[in-house]
Amino acid sequence: MPIKTKFTEMFGVEKPIMQGGMHHVGFAVMAAAVSNAGGLGTITALTFKTPEKLREEIKKCKALTNKPFAVNMTILPALVPPNYQAFADVVVEEGVKVVETAGRNPADFIKFFKKHDVKVIHKCTSIRHALTAARAGADMISMDGFEAGGHPGEDDVTNWTLYPLSLRKLPIPFIASGACGTAEHLVAALAMGAEGMNMGTRFMATTEAPIQPGIKDALVKADEKSTTLVLRTLKNTERVYVNETSRKAGSPQLVQSIEKEKPGNIEAIRPYIKGDNYKKSFQETGDSTDSVWSCGQIIGLIDGVPSCQELLDTIVSEAEAIIKERLGARVVPSSKL
Repeated sequence: MPIKTKFTEMFGVEKPIMQGGMHHVGFAVMAAAVSNAGGLGTITALTFKTPEKLREEIKKCKALTNKPFAVNMTILPALVPPNYQAFADVVVEEGVKVVETAGRNPADFIKFFKKHDVKVIHKCTSIRHALTAARAGADMISMDGFEAGGHPGEDDVTNWTLYPLSLRKLPIPFIASGACGTAEHLVAALAMGAEGMNMGTRFMATTEAPIQPGIKDALVKADEKSTTLVLRTLKNTERVYVNETSRKAGSPQLVQSIEKEKPGNIEAIRPYIKGDNYKKSFQETGDSTDSVWSCGQIIGLIDGVPSCQELLDTIVSEAEAIIKERLGARVVPSSKL
């Protein structure tokens, strides 16, 4: 029997699992594979240099699946910011019905998308930001804990606290995000009030993920200690993979040492954290040690590279078994004295 939640009902998908936005990973082939497997796949808008390139990718995804899929729009500070509105226009023009927003206050974009009957999931790392998004009209929150890859915020609050808080304090539904990737995570998330879960790093280690095998191998070989934090002095904390060579150009350890010597100096570390660096690792070299790239603590639980269909089927079937058998057996009738 399928697991039915507000997430599956709202977005018209079979399984309560979303693929989060990921730069240089969230292409049409990735999103379509997740959607075809019963989840909600996601194209990452700002992986593409122009709105028209995003339009082409959306059309590719439509050709690969007839299932719902989302587009991620992450709004971040930049010296020369992209034309976010032009990307948003393309999403609406192409008839995409779900958007994942992240980053800065999404109120203006939520208003725009809601005007065009687009559902909005806002990814955030704190209750206060989630409440702001809810007041702005977001339909659902993707709550990202400290364990997450990418930017887990500056509060350092873990999933075990954020999810129950979300249940108690948010006026709209939420899904669990941040180091999620197993049946146990799904069951725990549901138990804490989530309507599903959002996975990023785990989807990188699938056959359809459009990245080099060397990166996937690194994810499988990693353990729970294989991530670290950079950009803390800039208050833009990012959880990344721990490279094997501690002083290699582009390693997180090098970035950390520069931050220690020159705290808050973005220009000193910019050459080592550029997106083009890990784009080359993901798309060309497959060398996991020559750039700084995001991943969550879930890497300690990645033990293979299945297809998206195999991964989602396994997670949901095992989650059902846990709920029915392992947890069901824990509830016993009270003895009559």
